Amino acid sequence: MKNKVKEILRIRGMRGAITAFVGLVIIYVVFGCINDKVFSLQNNLNLLRSMAKYLLIGIGQSFVMITGNIDLSIGSVVGMSAMVTASLMTRGVPIVVALLVSLIIGLVIGYINGELVGKFQMPPFIATLGTMFVARGIAYLVNGNRNTDNIASALGKSQGKLFQDAFYYGKILGIYTTFWIAFLIFLIFSFILGKTKVGRHIYAVGSNKEASRLSGVDIVSVVKKTYLISAFCSVIVGFILCAQAGMGNMEAGNMYEMYGVAAGVIGGVSPLGGSGLLLGTFQGALLWQTLENGLNMVGAQVGIQRIVIGVIVVLAVLMDVLVRSGNVFSKKNKK
Repeated sequence: MKNKVKEILRIRGMRGAITAFVGLVIIYVVFGCINDKVFSLQNNLNLLRSMAKYLLIGIGQSFVMITGNIDLSIGSVVGMSAMVTASLMTRGVPIVVALLVSLIIGLVIGYINGELVGKFQMPPFIATLGTMFVARGIAYLVNGNRNTDNIASALGKSQGKLFQDAFYYGKILGIYTTFWIAFLIFLIFSFILGKTKVGRHIYAVGSNKEASRLSGVDIVSVVKKTYLISAFCSVIVGFILCAQAGMGNMEAGNMYEMYGVAAGVIGGVSPLGGSGLLLGTFQGALLWQTLENGLNMVGAQVGIQRIVIGVIVVLAVLMDVLVRSGNVFSKKNKK
């Protein structure tokens, strides 16, 4: 049993995931004791629905971070997706066609990110900063520099409701569809990262790029795949925000790239690359949403919420840096 526990703890990113889970339980119980409405069924259902978008962008950002990169275009791709989808639907374009067009445009942004960072070896901060502005520009231009009308105005009430229920308001087995969409994507990409050759290559590139190259890993292909996954997850979040509002908002997804980083690092995904689990990202997204939900329930100001979350993110990254440098749990410190 002891050896089994040690084996589990040796899995890359497992310690971070466990730490996030413990923090999640503590925060949930503390806020529940302060305000028992935290424990209510409806609050928990809303919490799961709200955390779903953080989980999705966290998954995309985690894939990119494990390779040692970052994607600053996530929030803008979310906004672009919401605006393109809503703009097409308000012009009478069928729902499926609108979704496919938005997905294709989002994946093109992801592909460009992968090319710039992987093939041309541009610093990821600069490359994705550029595509961030491009995607946000498309979000502004696609409907003439204004938010869209309600999607039901062109699709009709029944079609509009169908779309909104599919991505936000509907329920399956008593839980909002938003959560089920995110959970299914989480399961698929967890399998890819943990059980496939693609996943092993992603970890390898993040751990040691040069050694990976010498071992025959196609680094450019690996980097492209992570940015495509990031774009895919961002587009889905765009669909969710569009369904939630029933329209397209040009500012949708603002700052979401940072939320993705937060969900990942809180859950133990290293921003330095080579380490992390999507299980940790799941815990990080849920911890963040639980913290945000709890602070709202006790009446904390938005500024306080941002400060608390910011401190947690900094501490999570600091711990990762200290562990990697050997300054934590080293024999020297034990003495």
